[in-house]
Order: sequence, then structure tokens, then C-alpha cells
Amino acid sequence: MLHSSDIPQHHASLDATREDGTLVALKLVDIKKPQNDIPILHHLASEPFASNPRNHCVPILEIIEPLEGSSIAFIVMPLLYRPDFPSFKTIGEALGFWKQMIEVLISNFHPRFLLMVVPGVILVDVKQLSSRTFKPVKYYLIDFGLSKVYQPEDPPFLKHPPWGGDKTVPEVYGSPDAPPCDPFAVDVYCLGNYLRQMFLDGWDGRAPARPQGFEFMRELIKDMVNEAPLNHFQMSEVASRFDTIVARQSGLTLRSPVILDGFPLDFLDSVSHWTRQLFRMACRIPAIPKLLPAL
Repeated sequence: MLHSSDIPQHHASLDATREDGTLVALKLVDIKKPQNDIPILHHLASEPFASNPRNHCVPILEIIEPLEGSSIAFIVMPLLYRPDFPSFKTIGEALGFWKQMIEVLISNFHPRFLLMVVPGVILVDVKQLSSRTFKPVKYYLIDFGLSKVYQPEDPPFLKHPPWGGDKTVPEVYGSPDAPPCDPFAVDVYCLGNYLRQMFLDGWDGRAPARPQGFEFMRELIKDMVNEAPLNHFQMSEVASRFDTIVARQSGLTLRSPVILDGFPLDFLDSVSHWTRQLFRMACRIPAIPKLLPAL
């Protein structure tokens, strides 16, 4: 029997194997703390949210309730991986990830809920993955400890700082006496900053190689992370601009390989890549993966 005392408190999750051999992840949750995912997870697993294709809440396999005298519960979820593992092979595959993350934050997914997108919150199920283009994957949000449900009759949607995992948000951490701010605008900033670091500028304070080929998204990201809070976009505007920018890109751009700084493709790898892309073009396989409704 696994008890909360068996797990160091600085570890919030661990891998495990169910009796049927299925690999899963266990997330430790203290139900007495305000940052408790379980109510939000129950909310998003109910209708009409469960059947909404824009619902990217991680599937919950089981919730292990606290033992007597304990406040520690375990959320059992599929074993997931970083969204860039294995690495994106084409620009179009990466933009499929952008599109899913933008659609989940569009403001008309209602009742509106605050998500707070930070690294480690977004993961992907890559079981039996051979190609994101041939077999599109779904990306999941796994951490809802800072999330909050807002009913349509609740506006104005304001929240007192400080809060959130991204310490660069100007309206939250810009001054010690920051006034209440729009948390949905903060979500736009957090997603923009996440995408900026992952695809344009590299991770702040870390040294992983930066992918090339995404500069055409620079202006959109620049506006999403605008340091003037009143100039932050609504996510619906971000989605519209994203679609417009993508529509301007050629098929060759979207099928181009994702190349990391300092790791150019050699001749044989380049020939292999474009041979696969020509085959996919002949088969009319979209450059940007389209997620099937039934998952």
C-alpha cells in the first residue's frame, strides 16, 4: 500500500504501473490546500465539457481518496510526455501544437475558466507514435491547481495578484501593489511567453538548442507578451491572427523540417525528409495535422 509518507513532498508526481500493466502517472494532491485540482477536473469531466473537442483536460483514470487521517489524494492519469517528445519533424506539426493550445483558451469555451499555462502543464500522449502528420496527437493540460471557473454572469473577471507560475507577467509581478487584473489576459501572456521560449528565443536561463523557421510568428507572439497590460489580446483575436498567418505560408514552408540551431540536416537526411513530404503531398495528407473528433 502506497502512503503519502512514502513520497518526498517536493515530488508532486511519479510513474506507476497498474495491475493490468498499464503505465500511468500519479499526481499527489493535498485536498486541504486551495491549489487542489480535483474540483476543476470533475468540472471538466462533466457535460457539456467532456464532449467538447476543445477540452484538453487530461483524462482521469481514477482518483484515489485519502486514507483515514490523511489529506493526500492521488490522481491517476495516463503517462504523458513533453509536447516536443519526440521532436516535431515539420513546421506544420509544430503549428498543430500551437493551434490546439490556442483553441483551448478561446474565451467562448464557457463557463470561462482560468488555466495558467506554464512549462510542464502541457503534455502529450505518444504511445505508438510514428508520425504526428500520419497520426495526429492530442495535447493535454495536466495542472489545474491555479485554475478557476467563472460563470458568464460573473464579470468583471478580475483577480488580485500575485499568483501564477510565470514570474514575468507584468500586471501580476510588475509592482508590489499591483491592482486586480484580468486573469484571461494573463493566460494570453503566459501562452505567448511559453511559445516564445519554446519556438523563438529559447528557454530563459537554460541552453537547449532553439528551433529555426518560426520567425513568421514573431509579431503575433510579440503582441501576446506586450508589457502594457491594457494592450493584451483576447484569445479569440490570437486565434484569428494565427489562422491568417498560417494561411499565408506555403505548403513547402509548412512541410519544412524543424532544424535546431547548430544541428543542420546533412544531405541524406534532407533527401529522406523531402521524399517523405512528397509522398504525403501525393496522398493529400495535410501539412498541419488535423485531430480526429473521436479520441
